[in-house]
Amino acid sequence: MSTLRPFTCDDLFKFNNVNLDPLTETYGLSFYMQYLAHWPEYFQLAESPSGEIMGYIMGKAEGVGDNWHGHVTALTVSPDYRRLGLAATLMKFLEEVSEKKQAYFVDLFVRVSNKVAINMYQQLGYIVYRTVLEYYSGDPDEDAYDMRKALSKDVKKQSVVPLAHPVRPEEVD
Repeated sequence: MSTLRPFTCDDLFKFNNVNLDPLTETYGLSFYMQYLAHWPEYFQLAESPSGEIMGYIMGKAEGVGDNWHGHVTALTVSPDYRRLGLAATLMKFLEEVSEKKQAYFVDLFVRVSNKVAINMYQQLGYIVYRTVLEYYSGDPDEDAYDMRKALSKDVKKQSVVPLAHPVRPEEVD
């Protein structure tokens, strides 16, 4: 049993157990605070009955015109709570927020080597839109997939037509 609730500033002092996963991108406190200040509706936490942080999702709305979309900046679930459907629940939450904001799609970046996450996103309806070469600054040999899922605003599903060639990080808009 878990509860979804908005992420708060106090949670920044309690979420280290979730961020210790080597596949989780970890940022400085100011980065988290910026997201909390600008896009609080996109920052959600899964909490156990005892108050332990089970996982969280943070994202934002960005782009213009038919590129207006929801973006998943970070999604992580503590190893103790994996395989319970929490990640899917958190993704559904972010998609619903993006629908309310009239976004055309939701996108995210995932390490090409993270097969478990890629498989989960595909099961949730995401496709590999493009490969971003050397996306991860700490590991220049690690590429990312830019994965996307069209929302109801994108009636013709134009946002999920895959690109035929990889791009570099500076080409990502």
